[in-house]
Amino acid sequence: MPRFLQNLFLVEIVRGFALTLHYMLFVPRATINYPYEKGPLSPRFRGEHALRRYPNGEERCIACKLCEAVCPAQAITIEAAPRPDGSRRTTRYDIDMTKCIYCGLCEEACPVDAIVEGPNFEYGTETRTELFYTKDKLLENGDKWEAQIAMNLAQKAPYS
Repeated sequence: MPRFLQNLFLVEIVRGFALTLHYMLFVPRATINYPYEKGPLSPRFRGEHALRRYPNGEERCIACKLCEAVCPAQAITIEAAPRPDGSRRTTRYDIDMTKCIYCGLCEEACPVDAIVEGPNFEYGTETRTELFYTKDKLLENGDKWEAQIAMNLAQKAPYS
């Protein structure tokens, strides 16, 4: 077909409309209805921090302070005290989430998998002080997300 006839009959525009109509009618939608439908998350996703416990209920953190030392944003503060049995445990474990850059170095440095970044990404707050996580809040997150965290750690173990 000569070029002037293509311009006269607007062939490119008709092809564009046909393509648009094809995608509107025959191709499944890629969007999801977010608050009600959730997309898949990778097991290596880094979300809200959590402190884990052993199956007997004792906290895992041995107060080695490696996570505090490796944190590039200096968002972690740890204080420790000896226990009567001679072991050390944390008396204070704080993370300032407004400073955290979610690099995952704290998780990698921990020798006992005590601090992890869990699957939760929905933790918006109204004030900055709510993003200052204490040991109690971190343990609560660990208790709430333990099943998902354990599954994610098992899935990403071959890559560690």
